[in-house]
Amino acid sequence: MVRDGIFYALGMILVAALVWWLATPFFAGAALLLAAFFLWFFRDPERAIPSARGLIVSPADGKVTHIGSTLFQEKPYTRISIFLSVFDVHVNRSPISGTIKEVAYRRGRFGNAMSAESAEDNEQNIVTVEGEGGIVIFKQIAGLLARRIVFTKKEGDRIERGERVGLIKFGSRADVLFPADAEIKIKVGDRVKGGASILAHVVPSDLRTEPTRQYSGAAQ
Repeated sequence: MVRDGIFYALGMILVAALVWWLATPFFAGAALLLAAFFLWFFRDPERAIPSARGLIVSPADGKVTHIGSTLFQEKPYTRISIFLSVFDVHVNRSPISGTIKEVAYRRGRFGNAMSAESAEDNEQNIVTVEGEGGIVIFKQIAGLLARRIVFTKKEGDRIERGERVGLIKFGSRADVLFPADAEIKIKVGDRVKGGASILAHVVPSDLRTEPTRQYSGAAQ
């Protein structure tokens, strides 16, 4: 369990005790139910992380709502969007093994995380990781209820595929951008689990072959 859940739950238990003393057990029971919800919401189950080379795994639990092409810093990528409801595990994990090249926090709106505009307009944390298959970017995007994005790593850190890197509180969205030539392994509507579900496969850079240069007959 994420320790935030313990803090929230303890706060509700104190509220329940105060309400019980000042008012009625009914309202104290409501506070205790909220305490139980926080303990459940901040659960952090163990996951079996795929070990094969070149795999890109989901950074979050949720439902795949979009797969398409996009540009990031004027380069083509494939983007997969994952919507997290309040019923999903909200711990985020790294999609690949590699080195964090950049962490950029961007303030913004708290619009509906399922809308296309939220990918650019909502508050978000953008993490760029360089690994064996090239550059992969993942975004922690706030939603209607999310009011805090947590990221526990920093630029220069080495992270492993499926490693816990943070969370988004109370409903949100996670986007993953990866090389356009990667083989996609899921489809829109699929439900995925952070660290365990394979989103795509990219050929590691050391296994890529350069195209054979054709002899033109001209002097070199």
